[in-house]
Amino acid sequence: MASYIMLLNWTEQGMEKIKASPKRLDAGRKAFKKLGCLLKDVYLTMGPYDLVCVLDAPDAETAAKAILSLGAGGNVRTLTLPAFTEDEYRNIVGSL
Repeated sequence: MASYIMLLNWTEQGMEKIKASPKRLDAGRKAFKKLGCLLKDVYLTMGPYDLVCVLDAPDAETAAKAILSLGAGGNVRTLTLPAFTEDEYRNIVGSL
């Protein structure tokens, strides 16, 4: 599975309904699972992003579907980064 780091900010709509955000997170986990993705970690953060999530997906297309479906809800905006494990990083650098 490929890993992705998702940086999220709540939209105005998301902030207006902030108390419902834990329920939205639970629903999002279930929706991601149906698509074959695993939302591994979720962190509430301070600074330029409101949340940081770690997503595992079988491929980039599946990750894109999951992330687009999340954004379509209108409660968050995302910035997504493909991520490599330490072993993958070592292999990549070692192959240079």
